[in-house]
Amino acid sequence: MARIKLPACDAASLYFGDVMHARLKPMGHRFSYRVMSLLIDLDRLDEANRQSALFGVNRAALYSFHEKDHGPRDGSSLRAYAELCAAAHGIDLRAGRVELLCYPRLLGYGFNPLSVYFCHGADGRLALVIYEVRNTFGEIHPYILPVKAGELTDAGLRQQQEKLFYVSPFMPMAMRYHFHVLPPSDTVKLRILETDREGPLLAATFHGRRRALTSAALLRSFFALPLVSLKIMAAIHWEALRLWLKGARLVPRRDAAAQADAETTLAAGESRAYIVNR
Repeated sequence: MARIKLPACDAASLYFGDVMHARLKPMGHRFSYRVMSLLIDLDRLDEANRQSALFGVNRAALYSFHEKDHGPRDGSSLRAYAELCAAAHGIDLRAGRVELLCYPRLLGYGFNPLSVYFCHGADGRLALVIYEVRNTFGEIHPYILPVKAGELTDAGLRQQQEKLFYVSPFMPMAMRYHFHVLPPSDTVKLRILETDREGPLLAATFHGRRRALTSAALLRSFFALPLVSLKIMAAIHWEALRLWLKGARLVPRRDAAAQADAETTLAAGESRAYIVNR
C-alpha cells in the first residue's frame, strides 16, 4: 500500500480551488464555482482556535468551525466519533491523526454538501475515509470506508460505494459512487463519479491548493469570495432550477426509495438466475 506523506503544517489550513459538477445524461449540464475549504486536525482544535483572531473553533468568529455541524451533530468530540466509526471496522485510530476537510461557517452560516474525514493509523498510513454527505433537507449520512489493499497508490485513493442516501431530487437512488481522492498535502483533489446500470451519470470534482490559515488569508477570502457559504446553497437551488427547465425529471424521495428497492430485488434475481444456470 502506498503511503502519502503530508508536509508539516498548522492545526488548520485553507484550500482554495474550484468545484465542478457535470451532468452527463439524459441532458448535459455543467457548472463550476470558486470555494475555500478548511482542513482541520481534530486533535489540535485548541491550537487551531488560536491561529487567527478571525477564525474560531466552537465559537463565533468571521470564519468558524463547529463540531456540532458534523458527525452526531450534538457538539460531542468528532475525534471520538471517528474512532468509533473506525473501531466498528476493526481499525484502531487512537495513536493516529484524523483530519476533516469541510467548509467553514462564514458569519455564522455554513453548509457542507460533502465533508471528508482522513483517518490515519499509528504508522501514518491512511486507514479509513468517512465521506459525510448532507442534503438540503437537513439530513446527513456518513459513508465509512476502510482503505483496502490496492486502493491507495501514488495516483491517489480509489473507493466505491452504493448510494444509500437521498441527495438530489433529480438523481435516482439506484446509483453507485466512485471516489478518486488525492489526500491533502500541498494540494487536495476529490472526484466523485456517480453511475447507474448504464454508465456514468454525474461527475463532481474539487481541486484545491493549500494556503496557511492567517488573518490576511481570511480577509482576502472574505473580499474575493463574498458570502461564499450562502453562494454554495444558492448555487444548489439555482442549478436545480436550470436542470428542471432543461426537462430533468423530479425523483421524489418516496419514489427514489421504491426504485432503489426494485433495483436491489432485480439485481438479486439476476444473481440467483446466474447461479442456477451455471
